[in-house]
Amino acid sequence: MKKNFKMGTSLLITVCVVMLTACGISTQGKDLGLNAETKPATSYTMEANQQVYALLDFSDTSEYENATKGRIASPDTLDIYDENGKLMWSQTAYGFLEKEAPDTANPSLWRDTQLNHIYGLFEVTDGIYQVRGYDMSNVTFIEGDTGWIVVDPLMSVECAQAALALVEENLGQRPIHAVIYSHSHIDHFGGVKGIVSEDDVLSGKVQIIAPEGFEEYAVSENIYVGTAMGRRASYQYGTLLEDSDTGALCIGIGMGQSKGSTSYISPTMEITQTGEKHIIDGVEIEFQLTPGTEAPSEMNFWLAQKNALWMAENCTGTMHNLYTLRGAQVRDGNAWAEYIMESLSLYGDQTEVVFQSHNWPHWGNEAIREYMINTAAAYKFINDQTLLYINKGYTETEIANMIRLPEELEKVWYTRQYYGTVAHNAKAVYEKYMGWYDANPVHLAELTPTDYATKLVSYLGDTDAVLAMAKADYEKGEYQWVAEITNTLVYADPANIEARYLCADALEQLGYQAESGPWRNAYLCAAKELRFGTNTDLSTRGNSTGDTISHMTPEMILNYIGILVDTEKITDLSFTANIILPEGNYVMRVKNGIVLYQKDCLEDNADVVWTTNRLGLLSIIQKNPDNVAALVAQDGNETCLTKLMDAVVTVSDYTFFNIIEP
Repeated sequence: MKKNFKMGTSLLITVCVVMLTACGISTQGKDLGLNAETKPATSYTMEANQQVYALLDFSDTSEYENATKGRIASPDTLDIYDENGKLMWSQTAYGFLEKEAPDTANPSLWRDTQLNHIYGLFEVTDGIYQVRGYDMSNVTFIEGDTGWIVVDPLMSVECAQAALALVEENLGQRPIHAVIYSHSHIDHFGGVKGIVSEDDVLSGKVQIIAPEGFEEYAVSENIYVGTAMGRRASYQYGTLLEDSDTGALCIGIGMGQSKGSTSYISPTMEITQTGEKHIIDGVEIEFQLTPGTEAPSEMNFWLAQKNALWMAENCTGTMHNLYTLRGAQVRDGNAWAEYIMESLSLYGDQTEVVFQSHNWPHWGNEAIREYMINTAAAYKFINDQTLLYINKGYTETEIANMIRLPEELEKVWYTRQYYGTVAHNAKAVYEKYMGWYDANPVHLAELTPTDYATKLVSYLGDTDAVLAMAKADYEKGEYQWVAEITNTLVYADPANIEARYLCADALEQLGYQAESGPWRNAYLCAAKELRFGTNTDLSTRGNSTGDTISHMTPEMILNYIGILVDTEKITDLSFTANIILPEGNYVMRVKNGIVLYQKDCLEDNADVVWTTNRLGLLSIIQKNPDNVAALVAQDGNETCLTKLMDAVVTVSDYTFFNIIEP
């Protein structure tokens, strides 16, 4: 577990700097020229980025033509604010993209950022429109007989409102009859209350359609480890960075993460099988379930009247993630490829346009078939080649450094590594099939990073000499090694200013070279926090309305109670509670501080009976004694609940845990 320092990292660094200065010791990198300033690209970084021009055909403008095709309207500037004046989303900030790629950016990522900067309202085909570039994802409007069918209403309420306003300004006002959630990630449903109200859904005016299992995964993925995902997402999406040629660029599936309010409305219709057809406002939609691909619950659909195929996030115009850097369940590369090929078998002969929830459509049957086959081939290759290497005895890290796409696929613009990478996707395959253990028993009970670093530094002896050698290797362009050894010094002593600065400098150069937007962001965010301390600025985070947690089922809440209880605080606590809820009866068994439960039963000799509802259970998680007293009627030993609540951890206290240091 990360150490929870009472003294914030920023304050710790400042105190160390002041103390060292007072003692007459330079904190600006004595003899090594180290400091907290952003550095330009080195000659090694410039050379690495120049090599990209030799690899890829920058004269091929087909993806630019796809990204601009059908544009109806685009405001000159795009800045979206919430009601308090907080900037939620900006395309205006990327005005610097009009120039050629600078030395501080991989030219391939720069080109992809320029394409993602193309925003506005677009016609996909007759009766199908998209608003792109108004959030991380796209929102699609399908024209029915009397109104709209909306697909994936973005991540933030404010962004969805702005997108709807653009549609209404240019296409007129029409009622929304249905909203389709293509899959269970928040950037595809979080903005729903920006376009429809929950009252309209409850009254039956608006249908919410989603794939089987959607709510379970939409809620559990965003709640159970939501605090950790949120903190890690700030590195993946670069929310700590300025938008600039030395800062955040795009992330391959959009410009980045909006910082608005997220919302949620439960589905009213669940799609349960491939081939299922529904007529919605005169539009026939045939659905294809694709579970376990880009999300645990996901679906494509076919519009036969339009010869249009929706591919959700299974084809996105970039290499996607079999494992996402913010943390998530590992995805199945083989299933991903198989479902794309199933789509091709079902609809490929008739398809004239493929469109999806990120990036831009592709048109023309021949081009579409190639697009789908190439995309499937990339995931299948990573899956199969990794398994082959596993059977040859290679470890996860070895495979990540060995595997490379076949040359022909490597040069295809829409399979480039702007979001996912071959390296970390190969690690995902390894984890899926083999888990974390590489069969080397040395790794069975490894030291913590801090203990390892402290011991290593004691062996190294002279830290100044290590830093001098690391600085010499930095001058040779050995940035990965320099980052590794200096980060070890940081873990041994977080107040080692020179180690922090040199590690930051090395990470910065790795960021400048990265083709993957999330890798660039992660490198540059880490560099920033090494220089200036762990970010604690709430404005870099999105706002939750609490909608998602309020839709947790009783089982989810009981599981979450178990997650939030610090068992070590109550190892002597054991009791049985009968829980009477409107949804049914449950038995909670606390055994030495471990929370277990059973559904649809009651214990004859329970220590206590709690009669409540879901809000009452949520009050336990929220450690709200007033609400518990008002909502939970207790019959029996009331100290059981008091002791249990005392052990519940308030995870919001850990919102800004350290990442790049102990």
